[in-house]
Amino acid sequence: MAEEESLELEENQEPKSKKKLVIFGAIGLVLVLLIGGGLWFFLGSSDTAETVDTEEVATETGEPVNSGEAYYVGMPRPFLFNLPGANRSRLVEIKVQLMVRGSEDDLLIKKHIPLIEDALLTTFSSADVQKLSSLAGKDEMRQMALLNVQNTLQPVTGRKVVEKVLFTGFVMQ
Repeated sequence: MAEEESLELEENQEPKSKKKLVIFGAIGLVLVLLIGGGLWFFLGSSDTAETVDTEEVATETGEPVNSGEAYYVGMPRPFLFNLPGANRSRLVEIKVQLMVRGSEDDLLIKKHIPLIEDALLTTFSSADVQKLSSLAGKDEMRQMALLNVQNTLQPVTGRKVVEKVLFTGFVMQ
């Protein structure tokens, strides 16, 4: 009797339709197309926006914008110096990297590292403890360092090579 019931159950089971398989396949295909289209839209559209921005900057400033690949040149040693304070002097250590565009500028910066180190050390030693204690003071110091490095390299290279001065390490004790 148990055998008859199992045989009846097997006979009553209909073969599963392939409708579900087709539906899931279609949904998967639509999802893949949507994701691919979204990636193409977001990644492809940013290139044209950057090109337009670069052209606008070049026409506004009158200087050609070097749109090469960004290179980061680290200074070989951190800058270590004392700053006199109201209560006590502070020891400051700053690690610096310079952002330039293109491999030519990268090699040019590496060639003139002693000149750049001198300009940065002169800028850093003119700071005071109150300025370097705040975020705004650090940003101001970074801008002063950029201007000083650009003004120092301008007569030697004939153009502004350094685009940004980055503080990759900053310790004040």
